[in-house]
Amino acid sequence: MQNVAIWSEGFGVETDAPILLIMGSMSQGILWPDEFVGRLAAGGRRVIRYDHRDTGMSGTVDFATAPYTWEDIKNDVYRVLAAHGLESAHLVGHSAGGLLSQLIAVEAPERVRSLTVIASSPLGGGESQVLVRALTGQPQSEGSLPAPEPEFVEFFRTLMASPPAQDRRTLIDGMIAEQRVLHGTGLPFDEDAARRLQERVYDRARDLSAAANHRLAAGAGPDFEPVDALHRVRAPTLVVEGSHEPVKPGHGAFIAEQIPGARLMTVAGMGHTLPLETHQELADAILTHTAE
Repeated sequence: MQNVAIWSEGFGVETDAPILLIMGSMSQGILWPDEFVGRLAAGGRRVIRYDHRDTGMSGTVDFATAPYTWEDIKNDVYRVLAAHGLESAHLVGHSAGGLLSQLIAVEAPERVRSLTVIASSPLGGGESQVLVRALTGQPQSEGSLPAPEPEFVEFFRTLMASPPAQDRRTLIDGMIAEQRVLHGTGLPFDEDAARRLQERVYDRARDLSAAANHRLAAGAGPDFEPVDALHRVRAPTLVVEGSHEPVKPGHGAFIAEQIPGARLMTVAGMGHTLPLETHQELADAILTHTAE
């Protein structure tokens, strides 16, 4: 599946230190907000964001005839680096993008100048099992990661039981409702900004439904997350978590504990998204962390 076309775009000066932004599962690269990206570029960084396969303007596949795994999604990161002529970069990953970034830092340390992990879970920590148990009402196993907040669990239980929306307006309304839950309760939710973003997500997608293939990819091959591997990370690491994270509450501390020398940063009010109020704090921290 290495021939799937991957859309990407770059910002800033090509001779500046490169930052590769890796978004989470089923998410387009534009969920890295323009204003945030602009702050990084204005701070002297060459910034690259991209759409995962089966999202946005990247290629889509018929998963039934051409299945792939999260190992393939991870390898797309190397393809993006190569397409931009880069042997290495500062990796900044959000949610599942944070897992991808952690794995690359373990398996190819020479490719990672620094690592920033935002709203993510520790590699090999069993986050997917925690989520499945929460959504299906099963008790969590002893020693597992903290479960998602009840509001998140209830929303996605209802979503899974509801018939899929068909028309553009209803689909976008549902996407906004999901963004509201992911946003958390720590900061005001800007519904107008959310609508503009989700309309853009909808309109630029080659096939909006293809993103669901990421869920299928999780079960299409062996677990790509090695257990007890984070101690092998050698890249300088910044772990960022919102104080009102609804999906992976407290998971950041587990990452920071396992990576030698990692620093944990808590952003007041932030949930699982990247709202405008957090951009300056996040950008300043990443610019400092990636200074060469």
